[in-house]
Amino acid sequence: MKDKYHNTMGFGWWRLVGAALAGILFFHGLCLSEKAPNYSFTHEATSAPEVSYYDYIIVGGGTAGCPLAATLSQNYTVLLLERGGSPYGNPNITDLAAFGAALSDLSPKSPSQRFISEDGVINARARVLGGGSCINAGFYSRAATDYVSKAGWDGQLVNESYRWVENKVAFLPPVRQWQSAVRDGLLEAGVVPNNGFTYDHINGTKVGGTIFDRDGHRHTAADLLEYANPSGITVLLHASVHKILFRIKGKSRPLAHGVTFRDALGMKHRAYLKIGSKNEIIVSSGALASPQLLMLSGVGPSQHLKAHNITVVLDQPLVGQGMSDNSMNAIFVPSPVPVEVSLIQVVGITSFGSYIEASSGENFAGTAPPSPGRDFGMFSPKIGQLSTLPPKQRTPEAIAKAVEAMSALDDAAFRGGFILEKIMGPLSTGHLQLQNRNPNDNPSVTFNYFKEPEDLQRCVNGIKVIETIIESKSFSQFRYDSLSLPALLNMTASFPVNLLPKHNNASTSLEQFCKDTVMTIWHYHGGCQVGRVVDHDYKVLGVDALRVIDGSTFNYSPGTNPQATVMMLGRYMGVRILSERLANDKPK
Repeated sequence: MKDKYHNTMGFGWWRLVGAALAGILFFHGLCLSEKAPNYSFTHEATSAPEVSYYDYIIVGGGTAGCPLAATLSQNYTVLLLERGGSPYGNPNITDLAAFGAALSDLSPKSPSQRFISEDGVINARARVLGGGSCINAGFYSRAATDYVSKAGWDGQLVNESYRWVENKVAFLPPVRQWQSAVRDGLLEAGVVPNNGFTYDHINGTKVGGTIFDRDGHRHTAADLLEYANPSGITVLLHASVHKILFRIKGKSRPLAHGVTFRDALGMKHRAYLKIGSKNEIIVSSGALASPQLLMLSGVGPSQHLKAHNITVVLDQPLVGQGMSDNSMNAIFVPSPVPVEVSLIQVVGITSFGSYIEASSGENFAGTAPPSPGRDFGMFSPKIGQLSTLPPKQRTPEAIAKAVEAMSALDDAAFRGGFILEKIMGPLSTGHLQLQNRNPNDNPSVTFNYFKEPEDLQRCVNGIKVIETIIESKSFSQFRYDSLSLPALLNMTASFPVNLLPKHNNASTSLEQFCKDTVMTIWHYHGGCQVGRVVDHDYKVLGVDALRVIDGSTFNYSPGTNPQATVMMLGRYMGVRILSERLANDKPK
């Protein structure tokens, strides 16, 4: 029996209702995509006064920050500080066919900032209003009901918050031949039942949502600012926050009361909380920048802070701990027939803790074919997804060599797609540390992929399911019968990306395959976890008037893709904060 917190869209006649709603949302998405919103409250930080005052200051206009700011602005004045620019008008963000172009752009003005973990896996973080929802592969799927329960969230408000998000950004994807074959192959492989189209996280095979509308236009967390009260919100772009300011009197707890930030010209500004016992600063800067900013502000491991000449406000050794990244491994399947361009649409949620997904076709990175700009979309070495070499050998020179080899391939090489597996959790964790005191530079982060044996076994089991899909009757039209799984795992001469590195031994174990070909699926989290750095109301332990609300608070990544839950969390906590304040402000 389903518990009362579970959305029932995935079952029975609710599927038909869901499909009908998706059709309405498609039309809604078409209307939205015709004209980008003209937010009167959005300005360049260069226009900001030297000193300003607000009820709430939110650091980070990303996947959580935008819905949070929009919600709080209904009753209070909100300043939303975003270090990047606007996503609107940038086809590398808005167009599905250009996926990967933003991730491969390494310029200082790119909406994506590359970083390389100490494990050697190349990754990316967002630098744009809307955050990771502007540069991801678009899959939209809710968290599991047991995740909601373990998080201690109110199920009814969770569902209401998801729907609030979905009214603006979620759509039914057009499932065509490749994705349909993967779906049917999953069912043949025993990843059952067939749950149809649903946003819910249910064991079996399903079609999930997408933030791309039917015309292939992306909708992002920035669109949720349409809910904002224009008179209650100020959004500043290219505003880089350098420090949270604290008041410390005697033996009382440190009180957050302001921030310092710099604009695009390097000019310094200060924003303070208005006098009021309930006003707060909320950090929503993501899994890298949130723990980084706490440390830069003096909240973190004291010895580490002192090593960087940072005055210690609070010795909090757990800031930056518990960093995790969901590993991804993929197999390229060359096709004898053309395939459509698709990102993630279908997912198999297995009982053993691995998620099976797929993408297909050639993405052109914003350029018309035939062009050196062609690539394999979310598995292109241009964006750092180079699995022909083990992680620490993925140097800039190696990437350049792979890109050159890819550009020389015959057009037939680009017919096909990838079937991938991502492990649940994961159980393996690492840590984050400062490299310097510049908030715009990447911190040092270690994820310790496959440190826990269970994570490695989940990867192996996922690859075995992929083998069954490839060999299934449903997938036969997209398979060269002469290519077995071992051949697919070991071929590198003709396909220089995302396949198993050559080894001296005749065959390589699936365990070694997982280790050598590990990539990111950009779902890293941790660093400010609930129960360790923040409490269950997301208030930073040991200080006052400061919260962290974003993916850095997660102990595990929710569902098959976290973006829906991160957007939901921004709305959810905004409603919670408003409700608590309004209740306290009522006359007794």
